[in-house]
Amino acid sequence: MKWFLILWAGPIALLGSWYGLSYYDMSFGIFMLTRDAHDLVFQIYGHILGIPPEDLPPLVLRAIVVDSFLVLGLIAFRRRKKIFAWWQARRQSASAALARDESLSSAP
Repeated sequence: MKWFLILWAGPIALLGSWYGLSYYDMSFGIFMLTRDAHDLVFQIYGHILGIPPEDLPPLVLRAIVVDSFLVLGLIAFRRRKKIFAWWQARRQSASAALARDESLSSAP
């Protein structure tokens, strides 16, 4: 599961850092981090897909969000027993704390 998360988060972190650095043109002398390369990449992908380049970043973000929910759902499914035990312990401790409190209706 650890490698699955690394192989999922690695490309997302790489893409996010490239997008952020190239969007704000923080190139550090590397061409791929320039705004020109940023625009060129999205023009090429837009031409290949047949959609305007401005529509690509929201589509990529939506895909990352959907994939993230799928990965988190898979993790929750695999750890459902631990999550359920934690939830039951949390509910029992909350109900025990409420039962210990004195009733406010006995105030003078």
